[in-house]
Amino acid sequence: MPLDAVTLCALTAELKELAEGAKIDRVQQPEKEVLLLTLRTREGNRRLLISAAVSGARVHFTGQSFENPAEPPMFCMLLRKHLVGARIRELVQPDFERMLLFRLTSRDELGDESDKTLAVELIGRSANIILVGSDGRIIDCLRRMEYAGEGRGMQPGMLYRMPPRQEKLPFFTCGEQELSAALLRFERGAELDKELLRSFSGLSPLICRELAFRSRGDVDLLKENAIALRETVSAGDFRPTLVSVDGAARDFSFMALNQYGPEGQCESFESFSALLDAFYARRDRQESRRRRSRELLRAVKTAHERLERKLAVQRRELADTAGREEIRRQAELITANIYRMKKGERELVCEDYFREDCQPVRIPLDPLKSPQQNAASLYKDFNRKKAAEEHLTGLIAEGEKQCDYLAAVLDEIERAETERDLADIRRELVSTGFLKRMHTQKGERFKPQAPLRFRSSDGFEILVGRSNVQNDELTFRLARRTDLWLHTQRVHGSHVILRTDGVEPPQRTLEEAASLAAYYSQGRGAGKVQVDITQVRHVKKPSGALPGAVLYTDYSTILAAPDETLAERLKTTVQ
Repeated sequence: MPLDAVTLCALTAELKELAEGAKIDRVQQPEKEVLLLTLRTREGNRRLLISAAVSGARVHFTGQSFENPAEPPMFCMLLRKHLVGARIRELVQPDFERMLLFRLTSRDELGDESDKTLAVELIGRSANIILVGSDGRIIDCLRRMEYAGEGRGMQPGMLYRMPPRQEKLPFFTCGEQELSAALLRFERGAELDKELLRSFSGLSPLICRELAFRSRGDVDLLKENAIALRETVSAGDFRPTLVSVDGAARDFSFMALNQYGPEGQCESFESFSALLDAFYARRDRQESRRRRSRELLRAVKTAHERLERKLAVQRRELADTAGREEIRRQAELITANIYRMKKGERELVCEDYFREDCQPVRIPLDPLKSPQQNAASLYKDFNRKKAAEEHLTGLIAEGEKQCDYLAAVLDEIERAETERDLADIRRELVSTGFLKRMHTQKGERFKPQAPLRFRSSDGFEILVGRSNVQNDELTFRLARRTDLWLHTQRVHGSHVILRTDGVEPPQRTLEEAASLAAYYSQGRGAGKVQVDITQVRHVKKPSGALPGAVLYTDYSTILAAPDETLAERLKTTVQ
């Protein structure tokens, strides 16, 4: 989400305490749209991150590590010339706008003091970092633009102009009567968040949604919430809050957010810098995991599609071998009637003794070949098709196993929850030959993950495999022969082990284990799924089978519904 004006106001007050009076010791540009300023403050060196990225424009102190490019960009070199050694005289957020002005005092080449300004505009797609000289002209900027709206240009030598103000009522600085009048003009039945965003400046879409959510469509209640928000901001009662949904960082704000309901988990931070640092670090990790997941998914899908195309060709070739018995019969009829044939004949008409009525049959011949050569050619064609059938049958069977295995891997990737899960799947694909071996450092070792652990409502332990390799490990090494083994029927999924310790588990525990088997399978999004249950001793690994492939007997089947809530509840109760 974008950094709104109120959060920036709270952040500015926080940054002032350390940044004002600090000396800039170092300037780095680790990414195209990111600057890192190392400041010598009263409390030691601190690193200030300034980002003009469209999806993450922000300013805050950071503890994250960044890798610098081999050659610093030209903009970085220019900033080093002007900023290194300068002091931050003042930090200003003008008129509640989404921008910060770093007022700097430095010395020029002659040793004379000069004032400069580093303007950081955090306004969506127009986000920019501009270095302005004491004469008000632009020395240089991160994004050069001939036209930036309202007569503004962003080119070296141009006069720097502030961003144009919005033609809206300022929410936090207007009078209470103006606020009430504007709220009364809202159309009845209109979406309050859109009306707020259309009518006022200083409010982000997130805060508009929060006010509308708390007001439940009531304009009078909206007025009360709006006045309460203004009082909170006026008193400086800010609470750095990060909201996560399903474990993923979703939003941040200066206040608690209720709009996400029970799914939203609010986490408080001691400072806004810590909040922003944590939010963007988590978001970057999530994006990195999604990117890696997409790359792995694309590689497996490509291998799967290539196998399917290869199987289609092999099946067509196998279908072509279906008429080989007729070829053998023709060869034997030619051999039986050689005494009646002469070279140069184009066909043989003879009795077909393979039929009960011995009806005459016409067999085409190659006139350039002798009768013996025609028969030999047909025998050769028969033997070729017979050998092809045997070879293709084996290839198709192996190809179908590989296709089935890759389909199971695709399901694993979709269900992967962490980077380690993806790394385990990637190593599994390397070991089976579907991916090229990854470059690893010498001596590097990978510690395998433990299976997912749950505890049923009756106290029985339930183990769930994370990958095909772990499924084999779980079933054939960790599980006892008398434990129960569960797997979805005719649907790819994880192996599930219900530890029994020689005791007959209650029906409720069986149903919970079956629900976990359904949830950790391709049937996760379906209604009820058939789940097979048998003892581990009845599960066998076929010789030469790919990871995760098993055969089992003596099983019973029950219907189970995938239940995410149950999975979370049982997972959190594991000691």
